[in-house]
Amino acid sequence: MEEMEVDVLLRGTERVTRQEAAQLPILMPDSGSSTDVDENVEAEIERPDPPRLLMSAWAFSQGVEAGPRTAPAPSATRIIWRRATRSGPRHHSSTQRPLSHSRPLDFLLRVPAATAAEPGSGSTTDVSGSEDEDETPVTGSPLIPASLPHVGPNAPAVPTPLRNSAVSYADFAGETERTSPAIPKQPEAALVQVSPSAPRVCPAREEEGEGETCSICFESWTTAGEHRLATLRCGHLFGFTCIDRWLRGQGARCPQCNKKAKRSDIVMLYARKLRAVDNSEQESMKRSLEQEQSLRRRAELESAQCRLQLQVLTDECGKLRRQLQELKTLMAQTSSQPSGAAPLSLSQRQDAAQGGHYVFAKAVLVSQPGGCRVLSYCEPLSCLLASQPSPQSTLVPGCGVKKISAANLKACQYVPIHAKQIRGLAFSKQADSLLLSAALDSTVKLTSLLTNTVVQTYNAGRPVWSCCWCLDNNNYVYAGLNNGSVLVYDTRDTSTHIQELVPLGSRCPVASLSYIPRAASSSFPCGGLIAGSLDGGCFWEQVDEASYRPHVLPLETGGCTDIQVEPESRHCLVTYRPGRSNPSLRCVLMALSRAPQQDTADQPACSCYPVQTFSAGSSCKLLTKNAVFRSPAREDCMLVCAGDEASNSTMVWDASSGALIQKLPADLPVLDICPFEVNQGSYLASLTEKMLKIYKWE
Repeated sequence: MEEMEVDVLLRGTERVTRQEAAQLPILMPDSGSSTDVDENVEAEIERPDPPRLLMSAWAFSQGVEAGPRTAPAPSATRIIWRRATRSGPRHHSSTQRPLSHSRPLDFLLRVPAATAAEPGSGSTTDVSGSEDEDETPVTGSPLIPASLPHVGPNAPAVPTPLRNSAVSYADFAGETERTSPAIPKQPEAALVQVSPSAPRVCPAREEEGEGETCSICFESWTTAGEHRLATLRCGHLFGFTCIDRWLRGQGARCPQCNKKAKRSDIVMLYARKLRAVDNSEQESMKRSLEQEQSLRRRAELESAQCRLQLQVLTDECGKLRRQLQELKTLMAQTSSQPSGAAPLSLSQRQDAAQGGHYVFAKAVLVSQPGGCRVLSYCEPLSCLLASQPSPQSTLVPGCGVKKISAANLKACQYVPIHAKQIRGLAFSKQADSLLLSAALDSTVKLTSLLTNTVVQTYNAGRPVWSCCWCLDNNNYVYAGLNNGSVLVYDTRDTSTHIQELVPLGSRCPVASLSYIPRAASSSFPCGGLIAGSLDGGCFWEQVDEASYRPHVLPLETGGCTDIQVEPESRHCLVTYRPGRSNPSLRCVLMALSRAPQQDTADQPACSCYPVQTFSAGSSCKLLTKNAVFRSPAREDCMLVCAGDEASNSTMVWDASSGALIQKLPADLPVLDICPFEVNQGSYLASLTEKMLKIYKWE
């Protein structure tokens, strides 16, 4: 090979010596057909030298030591096959993809894919025209990519470089120095090492996997085996083997929260897939909402108390101003008179008669959604009872009564009784704490407040509007129906009523029932039942234990809403709603009377006559219950209390003079009024739809 004289075509028609020709490649044309190439001779293409920074990476991937660049041996003759330019577009096989040389990192990712030929195999490689265009490297020849300056259908074809694996890196470097332009050397810090086997982990996947891996070994726990899911008493999750070794060697502490733990605290969890919804923010918002609601209710209650106290102080201020003005007038009259006692003024006479007034004591919230209706007082237990719907309607539906202690004026307990709204509550004179209640569910019930249980139930068949006890015989109770009838029940007979009192006139609902006991020496000695309906009133005189005689009371036709009785004075208070003739609410105090018997055959007639009339506001949409009772200051004086819907207040009158003593404000219309005494003190309770306000006599 060294003895040959070879003409080398070197950019023109020049002659070179034997030594120079030995160092230059031999250019041989290719007809385009496949050619057998000996394994000691390598077909190669003159291409631009790859970047110097990639040589070390290529040498590392091929297992070749990158040493200093030395000139190639002059004895090595290289033959370069040149192929004539083919016309037409280049076609790639469907199983191949075109090689991209646009990014230098593609070289680093593709170099490890090349495989070296087995040494000593002695096989040859067939290189055809289609294989020149293939990206797949030939066995035993490393692929050295270079940028193609021209890409297009008419671009000249460039042969694929083929190289023997025995060729050293120094030969390749010497060749690239002669055929490639110089590339400026970059610092080593600019090299980026990319490992093709290292997976690229997304941060979102890392966050999702935090709840599925053991916090000790950072490996996923399993549902079975030694590394199965386990937890400590503090609630943190680990693999069983990890937490077992941790507690054996690191001390009795949880690796997450550092709380004390021991091996017996390890608990296996049996779960195929564990996932917890983070609702801490929702629970925090719920707690904040409950706190805000509690603070708001407290603020509303304090605001109502402040408004009430302001109203009381305003009334007191007005009263003091009037007294001051009267005192000035009295002093002027005294100075003008020569001698003698001065007469008392009207306000002084009223103060002397009443001897005090009501002062606000406390407001008690009975039912936040509303629905309260009637009020009563249990003297043996010293507690007020207010009817209300069930506070837990889903668990305990229906209606019942709320106990309010008269000692500390606090609501203490709810007692369920009826299925529908309660319209009447009454207690007997006996200290047995039996509550008689009537409701719109057509039942009358007896409830023991000592055990808070219903002991007797009577089915009336119709909605019951009112009820009361017989004060002459505690074995009898009365129930007023919505058809105007009154049913008489014997508590000793648990089956049904023993008698029905049929109305004489219209069949309006019996809104109120009151019993007057017999009296030995009185202008009205009869005992019986006063039934007040929406059309009038009737007195059912009890002749004997089983018979009743009706007496129609001379009341105004229509407009009667309530009749209340004061048993000792034999007076009754009749309430009329506003009408055409009287545009305001009126409360008429009447005295019961009995006409003398003219003939032995005729029965004495019972009647009543008005004593005093009290006027209130011009609105009356609700069937309110009023009260007439003895004055706390004097035994011979009576007070009349009625709710005024127009001003949402409780009005207190002096029954003897008819003068308005006080006007106690409320937030809502007053539905029921109940006077009571406890601990040698006199109180007045007014019930609205939600609140119970208590006033003390001073």
